[in-house]
Amino acid sequence: MPTMADVARSAGVSVATVSHVLNGTRPVLPRTRQAVLDAIDELGYTHNTLARSLVTSRTRSVGLAVSAISNPYFTEILQGVEAAALEEGYSLLIADPHDDPAHERKVVQLLHERRVDGMIVAPSADPRDLVAYLGRHTVPTVFLDRVIDDRKDTAPRFDQVCADNTEPMTRLVTHLAGLGHRRIGLVAGLPGLSTTSERITGYRHGLAAAGLAHDERLVVSGNSESAGAERATAALLALTPAPTALLTANNAMTIGALRALRERGLSVPEDIALCCFDDFAWADLFSPRLTAIAQPSREIGAQAVRVLLDRLAAPAAPARTVRLPCSFIHRTSCGCPEKGTDS
Repeated sequence: MPTMADVARSAGVSVATVSHVLNGTRPVLPRTRQAVLDAIDELGYTHNTLARSLVTSRTRSVGLAVSAISNPYFTEILQGVEAAALEEGYSLLIADPHDDPAHERKVVQLLHERRVDGMIVAPSADPRDLVAYLGRHTVPTVFLDRVIDDRKDTAPRFDQVCADNTEPMTRLVTHLAGLGHRRIGLVAGLPGLSTTSERITGYRHGLAAAGLAHDERLVVSGNSESAGAERATAALLALTPAPTALLTANNAMTIGALRALRERGLSVPEDIALCCFDDFAWADLFSPRLTAIAQPSREIGAQAVRVLLDRLAAPAAPARTVRLPCSFIHRTSCGCPEKGTDS
């Protein structure tokens, strides 16, 4: 079996240089790095990460707890996390908490017991047990997509990475109001999530900016999933008068809303305008094409890795919350001509 010394001889460098390339402990000139990597490939050298973890107390692994199976939105975030972790030489252990607080606590403990160096977690609507566990065990953690209000003196502080939710939702409302809509319904997300509350706040800000009164009946929870959104949309359409425009607060709920509209024989945007928070791969394949807010999903995942690595390098640094901007994708479901993308 080839050794690190064999790699060093083949590449014409020192063993220390090979170690720096493998472990990322010091910058190496690109041509030197490539020579080391070529020698590794040629010799079939395998780095003993287990032995290194015993020496450094680091496993160079990151635990990721997101509901990627039950929520397709997290798939792109997962891709961003994986790519950024791999680039930094970290492996990824993934668990799906299914947005269930009890299960969330269990999977995070399992990841912790596997000695990950740190964790990236998209918290549930009730993360109290999760926060208590992470704080008690001082696990380096970045909260992803959904933020935790941990400003109380008794609560630990955590780094957080998410998209801006309030202003983009405000923009959707004012856009629809500018088209003449006065009754704009909102299919809101799961109660308790920061994304839900922030998007509802943005909706209210949009109404106020357009000089429209807030009617509580026009906000119905779709519980962040398709079936819930179908029921919520049906409830909104049963109002007298019914809304002339509809906003959905995530991509899964957009599907449920479209299903409810189809079952009632309503056309978009002829009978009702529709805008959604969360763009997705097939949004421009619908007829009409969907006007949407696009979140920088992959960048959210990649940024979470960078923030976590910063935390590992400086454990005592102040916690920070990073918010990334969204983009307004103007298509035709809102009822006006397509104009392309405007960030």
